[in-house]
Amino acid sequence: MSDQQVIIIGAGFCGLAAAFELGRRGVRTLVLERDAEIGGLAGSFKVGDESLEKFYHHWFTNDRHVNDLVQELGAADQVVYRPTRTGMYFANQTFRLSSPLDVLRFTPLRLIDRIRLGVLALRARAVKDWQPLEDMTAEEWLVKLGGRNVFEVVWQPLLEGKFGPYARDVSAVWFWNKLKLRGGSRGKSGAEMLAYYRGGFAALAERVAVEVQRLGGKIRTGTEATGLVVQDGRVAGVRTPEGVIPAQAVLLTQPLPLVADMLEPHAPAPYTSRLRQIEYLANVCLVLQLDRSLSDTYWLNVNDPGFPFVGVIEHTNFEPAETYGGRRIVYLSKYLPETHDMYRMSDDELLRFAIPHLKRMFPAFDERWILAHNVWRARFSQPIVAKRYSQLIPPVETPVDGVYLSSMAQVYPEDRGTNYAIREGRAVAQRIAAAMADAAQAPGKAQPPGAAGAAGAAGAAA
Repeated sequence: MSDQQVIIIGAGFCGLAAAFELGRRGVRTLVLERDAEIGGLAGSFKVGDESLEKFYHHWFTNDRHVNDLVQELGAADQVVYRPTRTGMYFANQTFRLSSPLDVLRFTPLRLIDRIRLGVLALRARAVKDWQPLEDMTAEEWLVKLGGRNVFEVVWQPLLEGKFGPYARDVSAVWFWNKLKLRGGSRGKSGAEMLAYYRGGFAALAERVAVEVQRLGGKIRTGTEATGLVVQDGRVAGVRTPEGVIPAQAVLLTQPLPLVADMLEPHAPAPYTSRLRQIEYLANVCLVLQLDRSLSDTYWLNVNDPGFPFVGVIEHTNFEPAETYGGRRIVYLSKYLPETHDMYRMSDDELLRFAIPHLKRMFPAFDERWILAHNVWRARFSQPIVAKRYSQLIPPVETPVDGVYLSSMAQVYPEDRGTNYAIREGRAVAQRIAAAMADAAQAPGKAQPPGAAGAAGAAGAAA
């Protein structure tokens, strides 16, 4: 085990996967997490004795990187695969859209447009080279593939519901990846198959954390990184409220605006300005615990501009309600700017706001069904993937020697997700380990300039 320490800021799946990979390569790591628990956007809360994700999570059968990690952890027996029912709420009706036959029964479209919708999905999955799509918006591409009517009935409400004021800016590449990913996770019947980890994603994060510590790494929760110590152009440590912690290298996994804040005193202004060019939407998620089910659908896309949430995800139509003591779990999700009224409502205000809309969608619904509710907010939830997004993505190496960057805004052409967070975390860890090995072999570079001074200043904080 090397005595040269890598500090990883952020204990989401990217940071945890990086710590795991570095540990496997004999590199000592320290993960700093501001929150009280690990997991990042896959963090959890308790429903009875069971952990439940604050924001709904699953993975697809073709998510190779999370499956590989689970296999390496010896935890394949903890993964369950289940078919799911998806649907669409349109014109006060719910339509099932889990199979090709369901598409042919989707009466809001004329028969010819239903056929176009099915062909669109096949044509999207056939695209192998995504780069020509970089110059098109999602709207332009979807209209080209399926026609204006299919776009206005099916895709436009989803884009506007998810991206709001940015809907017309979203890249065709983003939408292509969504169609490709979901299409590749279907069974022989055409129904979508999804995977879940027993005990939830919190249990998977804990499993990774245990392995990180077995390999010699450490994880500190409730510890905020407030800045970097940089000497002669190279990182020498990380500042925390408790003092400076020396580091041979630092990996930043936060959203890009927060990374810009960390690097601003040490990196050129054009670089930090570039980090701020990628915009983000926030998310507010109302989680209901009910005494009965709303429907038999797991994932209900909402194509009704009058309904304030983009999706109704009934988690217990995927993971059995028995897991949560018989309670039915429903997520109501909304992506929005942080200035939106819904993001600023109190938990109880958001519930009261949602109830009339739920009654309209599910006429039998009674608020007395609600046993408990929770509201979770994430300021940096969805990067806006606009045209030519590849030109905006910052590289893994930053202008500060020894400081690396890996965030969900760099996952492209794929979109954010646990699978790709794991992929990117392990990939950047391999680069860090290789750079440290090269530095150790080079004459006079076994220790970065100023590291001894930082260590002395840190004192007991290390």
